[in-house]
Amino acid sequence: MRDSPMRTRRTNGGLRRWAPPGGAVATAAVLLVLAGCTSATPNEGGLPTAGGLDRVMEQELEFGACDPSIVSSQPPVPELVAVAESAECAMLTVPMDYEAPDGETIELAVTRNAATADADARIGSVVVNPGGPGIPSTTFSPLVAALWAGGPVAERFDIVGFDPRGVGLSRPAIDCYTDEERDADAPLSAFGEWTEESARAIVDACADGSGSEEVLAHLGTRDAARDMDVLRSALGDEELSFAGTSYGTRLGAVYAEMFPQNVRALVLDGAVDPLVGTVERRIQASAGIQAAFERFAEYCAAQADCPLGTDPATASAAAQDLLRPLVDEPLIAADGREVGFLAAGEGIVSGLYSEATWPAISAGLTALRAGEPDALLALRDEYYGRSDSGAYTNAFEATFAINCLDEERISADEMTALGEELSEVLPFLDSGTPPVTQDGCEFWPAEPTLGFPYATNIEGLPEVLVISATGDPVTPHDGGISLAETLGARLLTVEGNQHGTIISRNPCVDEAVADYLVDLELPEEEARCDF
Repeated sequence: MRDSPMRTRRTNGGLRRWAPPGGAVATAAVLLVLAGCTSATPNEGGLPTAGGLDRVMEQELEFGACDPSIVSSQPPVPELVAVAESAECAMLTVPMDYEAPDGETIELAVTRNAATADADARIGSVVVNPGGPGIPSTTFSPLVAALWAGGPVAERFDIVGFDPRGVGLSRPAIDCYTDEERDADAPLSAFGEWTEESARAIVDACADGSGSEEVLAHLGTRDAARDMDVLRSALGDEELSFAGTSYGTRLGAVYAEMFPQNVRALVLDGAVDPLVGTVERRIQASAGIQAAFERFAEYCAAQADCPLGTDPATASAAAQDLLRPLVDEPLIAADGREVGFLAAGEGIVSGLYSEATWPAISAGLTALRAGEPDALLALRDEYYGRSDSGAYTNAFEATFAINCLDEERISADEMTALGEELSEVLPFLDSGTPPVTQDGCEFWPAEPTLGFPYATNIEGLPEVLVISATGDPVTPHDGGISLAETLGARLLTVEGNQHGTIISRNPCVDEAVADYLVDLELPEEEARCDF
């Protein structure tokens, strides 16, 4: 164990807007932590049927008052806060190790907003997941319920979220860093600025903050999918209806692979490609971020006094001119924090998740040009869930830990080659520094468990709806096409620059989702929506 300053207690509060899942630091460039990908061959032995598993499958949830953070984490919009205040909460008990179901258990936080229709019109529950994989669903599900309020889904279904193991209000929760370390840009990705010493130390730090190394060994997506089936049973649903975004599409696809007989409906939005391995996905996602930056550059060039100039073709070089000096000479924000290349780059990338935030990127770059980093730092802080008091959620620490059990391990030579390629694929975030050669997950106390490829050749799976935006910056449209083909699903293509569409209040998307979830009616072949 390492010596460390006293930890600041954190809740899952502080997310003033839904934080899209993603993000990682790539050797000489900045990426936001991306959803994990692939790894070892899955266990094909099936679930155990010992008494411990029967016990958890037959449990009944006791709903009551919610943690105050469920309300305080909502955007300051009265109707959103009101829906959060009406939510009910419970704790779900699941085995820590499904191979030893009579052993130690963990507790998963669950939030429910009840269907508004009469009981005889109620269909069941829709379980929702915002991605990450470490973003809390307990704060996301009331937001979904509020945005879908008055529509057929909220009328006919309970809207349910659960914080996956290690995440948010679930216990134990992953805690690897103090808030001060987070302010100092402690690495939160396997491709962060790791050394062998720090990669070994993070295991001790996460185990110390989270309870044990045993906890760290049971955080993967396959365990989360098993947990979701326990939740389905505890909710009293014979079949699962699920809507997941980004990493949530991985969770839904793995559930479909493991429990096809228990699927009623799956909405998979902002798809993670199940056929693409860790290295290829990092390259694919980086190319998507660069493409999103280039679309932003075209927008910026058409505005007055664009900080990147009037020629979109030179925008990457202009961004380098603004960002690279921060490698050696960080700027000081108004609160005294140093803002280096990493934090400023993360601010830009977080704004690329939606075209609605492009003006904020432009304003941040304009201020940076004047030596003022606070606007980009604010974008970075909002993305990471940093509160005004300086407290962080555990979303990205949990994302890192879960990814260590999902992603393939990368050798030093592969890391070097990947870093060099990412600098070419993502030039606006090329810091000009040498690639990092250390995989941050190398010394994790368990091998990856996801398996690559996953969710292939599933028999007996009902029809699934995959939604994919053409301008998605981190889960590119090609991945949506691949997931739909792999699952034999119907693909709804959305024309727009957006990561995740099901909470965007797009009438076309909302209608397609409602028709599918309520009546199991899929959109027509090659259907499209516009933003």
